[in-house]
Amino acid sequence: MWVIEKTVGQGMEKNKKKIKQTVKQNFHKVNGEQLNQDKLNNPLSSSLSLSSLPLSPRKQTIASHFANADKYNQHASVQAQVCDLLITKIRSPHHHNLLEIGAGQGQLTQKIAQYVTADHWYINELCEEHAPQLQSIMPSANIHIGDAEQLLSLDNISPNFNIRNHPCNHHHLFNLIISANAVQWFDNPLTMIANAHNHLDHGGQLLFNTFTPNNFHQIKQLTGQGLHYPSEQQWLNELNQHDFQLLEVSTHRYTLYFSSPYQVLKHIKQTGVSVNNTDSNASFRWTKSSLQQFHQAYQDLFSSENGQVYLTYEVLLISAGKK
Repeated sequence: MWVIEKTVGQGMEKNKKKIKQTVKQNFHKVNGEQLNQDKLNNPLSSSLSLSSLPLSPRKQTIASHFANADKYNQHASVQAQVCDLLITKIRSPHHHNLLEIGAGQGQLTQKIAQYVTADHWYINELCEEHAPQLQSIMPSANIHIGDAEQLLSLDNISPNFNIRNHPCNHHHLFNLIISANAVQWFDNPLTMIANAHNHLDHGGQLLFNTFTPNNFHQIKQLTGQGLHYPSEQQWLNELNQHDFQLLEVSTHRYTLYFSSPYQVLKHIKQTGVSVNNTDSNASFRWTKSSLQQFHQAYQDLFSSENGQVYLTYEVLLISAGKK
């Protein structure tokens, strides 16, 4: 295990080009599955399906935040670097069945498309609004819109993808399950290990990142709010329990600098995160007074020598093979 520290300056120039917002398309019911109308008219095209399982209120809130983060790619610089890092850890340049979990707006999808080939590509994403963008990146992919945690918990996930004209429309296993910046949103992140093991072929690779308990520690210290991140040891215990071959577990620290604590909060929101997106039952609401106190305390505790304030990301990368 090693720690890599990277410092990333916040971009000050505004991008004049607006990120093209994805638009919800009309979905139609076919054989119990929701399919994009354009795909129905082209049997050689890939398939797009909506999960029949309803999202929990928490997952609905998360989906809403990310659907509204239309400038995500402009501000998610750390997430982009994580995607670059994950790409370097893929063991094979070609796969028979490849599954990406929580693809978002396609940050990782674009990079995989450049460096990896697959006979059959499957993409899961929580937000329906992101489906057109993902389909444009990988037209041949089978895309599933729904809760990845629910999807992976099933014994057979194949029926949840509308696999039409597929040579093997039965329970098939994956050679690579990959995910960037998504597993931390699971209700129970550690279940990723057991569930991925069930869907990986022997010799297949599980490759993903999450974040450590030190992630956004400034926010948690001042507000008491934040996601629950399992420790590195907890992840190692799960990997050992399910008899994975450990390829790599490493932490990577990134520091972003901002002109003010308000800009920190703005950055967090623009990357799809809300301070009150937590595992706590207590609802957190900003007031004028609490925001002023937060601003002053953040400047007092987390200022650099040049007067800027900083925010810390701490990424945990996991790569493992199924024996």
